[in-house]
Amino acid sequence: MSFSNFIKRPVLSTVISIFLVLLGIIGLVSLPIEQYPDIAPPTIVVQTFYTGADAQTVMSSVVTPLEESINGVENMTYMTSQTTNAGLARITVYFKQGTDANMAAVNVQNRVSQAQALLPAEVTRVGVTVTKQQSSNVIMYSLTTDDGRYDSKFLTNYNNINVIPLLKRINGVGNIHSPSMSDYSMRIWLQPDKMKQYGLVPSDISGVLAEQNIEAAPGSFGENSDVAFEYTLRYKGRLKKPIDYENIILTSKTTGQTLYLKDVAKIEQGSLMYSVFLKNNGEPAVMGMVQQVAGSNATQIATDVKAALAEAQKSMPPGMKVTIEQDVTEFLFASIEEVVMTLFITLVLVFIVVYVFLQDFRSTLIPMIAVPVALVGTFFFLWMFGFSINLLTLSALLLAIAIVVDDAIVVVEAVHAKLDQGYDNALTASIDAMNEISSAIISITLVMASVFVPVSFMGGTSGTFYREFGVTMAVSIVISAVNALTLSPALCAIFLKPKSEEEGAGKMSFVDRFHAGFNHVFDKVTNKYKKGVERVVNHRVATAIGVVAGFALLVLGMIFTSTGLVPDEDTGTLFCTVSAAPGTSQERTKQIANEIDSMLASNPAIERRVQIVGYNFIAGQGSDQATFIIKLKPFGERSNGFFNKIKATFTGDPMRWFVNPLEATSVLGMIYKQTAAIKDAQILAFPPPMIPGFAMNNGVSMTLQDKTGGDLNKFFKVAQDYIAALNKRPEIQKAMTTYNPNYPQYMVDVDVAKCKQAGTSPVSVLSVMQGYYGGLYASNYNAYGKLFRVMIQGDAATRMRPDGLSNIYVRLGDGSMAPVSEFITLRRVYGPSNIARFNLFTSINLNITPKGTTGEALKACEEVAKESLPMGYGYEYSGLTRSEAEASNSTAMIFVLCLVFVYLILSAQYESYLLPLSVILSIPFGLAGAFLFTMLFGHSNDIYMQISLIMLIGLLAKNAILIVQFALERRQTGMAIRYSAILGAAARLRPILMTSLAMIIGLLPMMFASGVGKNGNQTLGAAAVGGMLLGTLFQIFIVPSLFCIFQWLQEKLTPLKFDDEENAEALAELAQYANKAKQITINNDNDD
Repeated sequence: MSFSNFIKRPVLSTVISIFLVLLGIIGLVSLPIEQYPDIAPPTIVVQTFYTGADAQTVMSSVVTPLEESINGVENMTYMTSQTTNAGLARITVYFKQGTDANMAAVNVQNRVSQAQALLPAEVTRVGVTVTKQQSSNVIMYSLTTDDGRYDSKFLTNYNNINVIPLLKRINGVGNIHSPSMSDYSMRIWLQPDKMKQYGLVPSDISGVLAEQNIEAAPGSFGENSDVAFEYTLRYKGRLKKPIDYENIILTSKTTGQTLYLKDVAKIEQGSLMYSVFLKNNGEPAVMGMVQQVAGSNATQIATDVKAALAEAQKSMPPGMKVTIEQDVTEFLFASIEEVVMTLFITLVLVFIVVYVFLQDFRSTLIPMIAVPVALVGTFFFLWMFGFSINLLTLSALLLAIAIVVDDAIVVVEAVHAKLDQGYDNALTASIDAMNEISSAIISITLVMASVFVPVSFMGGTSGTFYREFGVTMAVSIVISAVNALTLSPALCAIFLKPKSEEEGAGKMSFVDRFHAGFNHVFDKVTNKYKKGVERVVNHRVATAIGVVAGFALLVLGMIFTSTGLVPDEDTGTLFCTVSAAPGTSQERTKQIANEIDSMLASNPAIERRVQIVGYNFIAGQGSDQATFIIKLKPFGERSNGFFNKIKATFTGDPMRWFVNPLEATSVLGMIYKQTAAIKDAQILAFPPPMIPGFAMNNGVSMTLQDKTGGDLNKFFKVAQDYIAALNKRPEIQKAMTTYNPNYPQYMVDVDVAKCKQAGTSPVSVLSVMQGYYGGLYASNYNAYGKLFRVMIQGDAATRMRPDGLSNIYVRLGDGSMAPVSEFITLRRVYGPSNIARFNLFTSINLNITPKGTTGEALKACEEVAKESLPMGYGYEYSGLTRSEAEASNSTAMIFVLCLVFVYLILSAQYESYLLPLSVILSIPFGLAGAFLFTMLFGHSNDIYMQISLIMLIGLLAKNAILIVQFALERRQTGMAIRYSAILGAAARLRPILMTSLAMIIGLLPMMFASGVGKNGNQTLGAAAVGGMLLGTLFQIFIVPSLFCIFQWLQEKLTPLKFDDEENAEALAELAQYANKAKQITINNDNDD
């Protein structure tokens, strides 16, 4: 194929490249910025409240009918549910990756509607909400004060009325969740003694509210008549103030006796629930979690939200302030900054390596021009494919530098070789060189693209990762090939000059002497290399043994390298959950939380702590639960770079060279160390998940299932035995569960016979209990432009002890009152505070923190399950762990697929099924090297490492193709197989070493990264450097030998037909090989 037109028309070539760059800039400006691709599967949450009911009641009366109806909805993968003693019912339905979340929500809503008739009336009144779970929290913010002048109730409602509506209007914001339950509510605190005195029960109060606290439409006067004016009639509507409720008339007699609500109850504007309390650095606070809509630009949302909060702060009451507890863009921008910095360092190092080999600034400039064209041009295609700028696509571009530079180097080096042969014209040299290597460039491009294309069609979570990386790499490779066929040869024709023009008389400069010395050493190395290749070619059995050893090393590497999905990073925020002993009162939980808070306040790395008592990110709501959101100081203040280490050495902290006490892992260790003294609470500290949208915690999410439908206590015993066995495993740091069936409870037994005798019923008795103890949602009222609830409940003093039951009364058939205690007996029992189910089976959720990687922990979990779980009990993974378990099954398949694609394309090109094996069989050495370096540097086989492996398959195949291609060309001229292999390898040694060293040295900054996002960068760097280093060292010797073996076999099947034409280049190489002492130069006068 001839590309001489592009060389002869340099303006056309540069216009193509400028066009690509301009399109790339358009794409770059338009692309959304994210931490990772949006890989969380669509999830739909169904939620409702059954006020006053315990977990078991909510499960059987609310969750069971809903689950039965929802189960099997289209594209569903699995379903979890949770109920609590606070009356909460929550069902989360997970769908296949790629399912339309809007359609999923509609389908679930339809199924919920079918079950509505089966739900209790109280639940139907409150309503069942069906919402799309948003992909992630973008911002967590707090409203607080420095002096505690505003209480939690005021802050919560200020947030609900003034801040949340403002933020919800921001484009891309999906939902704003707050754990605080202090919404305004008109609280009617019933006084049982007064209620008994007037013969009233709670349902009477509900009935009166339904009659009098109403909105009405009385109509108008004068409509459709001949009167002069029309008058609209207006009723006062719902009552708004406590005094209005106090004056509600319960009964009124003709004698003038009137009974008001204030006579039997105290009324105040209180809180909806008194179960959750928040503090920020020890002062009352409220928190908001801003969640984004899937596919929106997290960066833009975060910027807009922070701007809106800053604007809102200007009109806030004196002393109130906004603090940001978690901002995903902090880590995102810091990571991107780190990657971009590494990108520039890599470019500089690559430039130096290329300059050392090419020894000519002009020649070096050509590959350097190719890099920005390919990298920037890629952004346009990312935008076309609907991708985003994220850590994966940026890592792909970083790795693509080596490939892009490589294509340009192949061109420059080929033109240089022509000029060295005596061409006196750079244009002719470029045209002839391109005629020779254009097919190799196209072949390499096809092979490289074929490595990345199959992984782009994978499904599931890992498929999304591979797709973004694969397409980014494939696009940059194709653009790089376009460059290599158009811009690079055109620039060679313009910039490069024949040797005679460049050689000047006079004294040699330092640079010239360096180049001469380098060339002298390189010539020696090349000669020794030829001898080495000759020895390897002569010992074909050793080659076969070497290939087998390469495969064996690769298999061992895959077995012994620990696995994971993505490495944990320091994101600047940590979570800490506290589960006190079952039945612990809220006051005692507050004391524990305050104790932990004072410990956290003493840590120099922590900037702020938000304390939430009554709510746990993992266990849910409960008086014995608490959560801390810990905001660490900015990355700049906690960095442990080279200069920070030197400074620490002089300030008496030499340990900073080995461990950074201010990074997230050190802070986690310190939290566990400090809180070890608290014996009556389970404390779990963890970083936020690296991939948002799955779960709050970052460990292994595992669920045990009871498929026998048996006793909860027996199931708990099975779970405890399993956890105990798991904690003995070296791969597990800590395994625990927040589930506990030993919460002290009272079982209420109603004496039905006594009820019937007295003219009442169990329903009436339990209704009275619900009204006084559980509370009733009776009505609504309007205030501050919003709708709030009216709640009825007995006052706190009457709800403290069981003996209070003798003070609350039920109305009998004859109108008299009798204490509830006459009809019920209480039995002390123990039960759970919450109940979970997984795919309709009762389940216990485990929180497992791995000591090493999650892959090792998963293996340990499965082995222990086989040994210790009895028949009828199973386990399932959920969230990110489920995706990881699925991904680990597909890794081997990906690489086999990649190799098969490479093999088939090469088979088509060489018209041989044997010769491509000389390329394929050389690749395992590099892959084994990647695993070796990954293990040496303590990393795991995660998504970053697998990305390196995919890239290595392409790069190593490309190196092998270059050797095979050149050896085959020499063989086709009639040269002996052995000589053609040796000389083909020698001819490609310089460009192979140049590109491999450029990549190895270019990726060293990544391999030893120390900034934000260092774990992912180090994994990527170590695998790529190890693979290229060992792969190149083995390949340059093994490939020529494999070529000899398979070319010989191929010729046994289909003998070669040689051209009779004399080939000057082949003669020159053979003469050079036959007589090394004599330098032969052949000027090819026949070339145009």
